[in-house]
Amino acid sequence: MTVVHPIARAWITTGGTGAQNYDEFADDAEITAIVEANPHSALGIEMPHRAPESLGRSFLDALPDAVARLAEAKADGSYTPAEQVVVLYRISAPGEENAYGLFAMVDTDQISTRADEPGLVIRNEDVFIAKVRERVALAEALGHLLSPVLLLQTGRGDELHAALAAVTEAAGAPAATDVDQSGRTHAIWLLGPGAAQDELTALAGGGELVVADGNHRSLAAQTGGFPRFLSVITTPASVAIQPYNRLVSELTTTPAELLDRLRAAGAEITPVDGPVQVPAAGGAVHLYLAGQGYAVTLPHVGGGRLENLDHALVERLLLRDALGLDPGDKRITYVGGDYPASWLTAEVDAGRAELAVLIAPVTVDDFVAVNLAREKMPRKSTWFTPKARAGLVVAELPQAIL
Repeated sequence: MTVVHPIARAWITTGGTGAQNYDEFADDAEITAIVEANPHSALGIEMPHRAPESLGRSFLDALPDAVARLAEAKADGSYTPAEQVVVLYRISAPGEENAYGLFAMVDTDQISTRADEPGLVIRNEDVFIAKVRERVALAEALGHLLSPVLLLQTGRGDELHAALAAVTEAAGAPAATDVDQSGRTHAIWLLGPGAAQDELTALAGGGELVVADGNHRSLAAQTGGFPRFLSVITTPASVAIQPYNRLVSELTTTPAELLDRLRAAGAEITPVDGPVQVPAAGGAVHLYLAGQGYAVTLPHVGGGRLENLDHALVERLLLRDALGLDPGDKRITYVGGDYPASWLTAEVDAGRAELAVLIAPVTVDDFVAVNLAREKMPRKSTWFTPKARAGLVVAELPQAIL
């Protein structure tokens, strides 16, 4: 019996509603600009307090606006209903291999966060509970899920990839397409009940599923008591891990004192000549502050692979010990791989931040090893690309659970 299921009642975009996920932005003002340029963007529903007409209201106070926007999108034909479907998903771009996925529902009770907890869905990162509460409140207010959890099929990924490619190739014209900010084309096809649907759901649920993106959304499903959550099940051949960097808006000490504290903790610090870039490989991180870049090798600590990942060392030795900042401190912004190193250093030069921390991408080997051990990755440490697009497929939640 598979843990992956058709969407009982789905709402499928007819075009124009696709959006980056709500947590892909380093600056909330970008969300407002996107919704202002495209009022049909799903971001206006996912982040109602950032829509232009709702600015100044809190997230919770703006929830009625989100409900109204979704109702309007259904009424004006931006979405069309479908029942008992899975949705084929292809992301393509010139010069890139096609990425494939399957929109479907996954059993929430399969989520596992430690080695002694059974389940095929492995959630791998610590989360910010305030964000989880917002996702629960939004789902309960809307009665729908707009943003999928991206799950990586590790057991039968090659088989799933080949099957999705074959079925998509034979599916004809897509039901809808959407072009993202990077120029990638996101295309979807509906697949109703039948042998092909059964084969794909069996493959998609045929091995351990690792949360590649959407740790907060998966925990929101648990917290909200939703029996299933909206997912895109993808394959290892369809994704890559990009850097996940940090900006600190305000230091708790002077730049010189920060460097002295790191040296006292055993760090090796070397000035960087020229533009500061993301390190090509792990082992050292790059800092940019007060107009100067530094390569910093943080000392390894006792423990295993997880404790000595660059992201874990930055969280513990730099943010907590040297700066006295909790990872959830509002002065820390987590900046995904869509933003280049030049953007981060420009934020420091412009005075909008005082420190940029550039960290090499986590390797796939490290990511898989930590997950198979049912350990948790440091917060915001894996930026998978390409991202699944929000607002293409909306799953209606059963009224009985709301």
